[in-house]
Amino acid sequence: MDHPADVRMKELDPVFAEMSAATYRALWDELPELTTREKILLSLVADVCEQTLGVPFEEHVTAALEHGVPAADLRELLRFIAYDSGYPAARSALERLAGIERARGLDGAGEEGHEVDADGTGSPLPASMVRAVRGLDEPFAAYMALQSRMRGGMTRIAVRERAFATMTVDVLYQTLDESFRAHVTRALGAGATPEELRAVVRFSALFGLTRAWRALRVLDALLTETGSVYA
Repeated sequence: MDHPADVRMKELDPVFAEMSAATYRALWDELPELTTREKILLSLVADVCEQTLGVPFEEHVTAALEHGVPAADLRELLRFIAYDSGYPAARSALERLAGIERARGLDGAGEEGHEVDADGTGSPLPASMVRAVRGLDEPFAAYMALQSRMRGGMTRIAVRERAFATMTVDVLYQTLDESFRAHVTRALGAGATPEELRAVVRFSALFGLTRAWRALRVLDALLTETGSVYA
């Protein structure tokens, strides 16, 4: 089985278990546009945003490890989304991940991470975005530059995966204006197709249908605007 299954659910509520199984079939098994790794990573992103760090988070971490996704990749994912989810939410997830690792006899605390360019200058963000944010608030623009710069050296999570992760954050937080546009643009630049982008948003319906519905409307407008609908 490719998706994490809560075998305890049948004992808790067999009707809910049946509904959950059908939901996973529709949004996991029948979603070929995304890889199993991508679905697991996006599920963990949702866990951080929603702070569902109990059984769901443990199941998703377990699924990651069983499908060959190193715990180091999961840590980098949590570091990466911290600027969007908020550092407190990401820290709670990191602490939970460490607890799961300890229970499994793993210890990734001493692993080598990427170089953090906290004292550098400049920003890898698009110049137009930097100018727009600077026009709103100069110190906030500097903070954005810091956050993007500190992530510049990450290599374990691919650009496509990063774009999908931040799109999912946007859907769950309903930040569907500037940031969603930027993340969709990043995904297209990484080679993602319009159907794969729709699949990312569709997958997020697992964590909230009405939010995904609105995001699909916004995505459709963006793809029409960029001429990518039929690309």
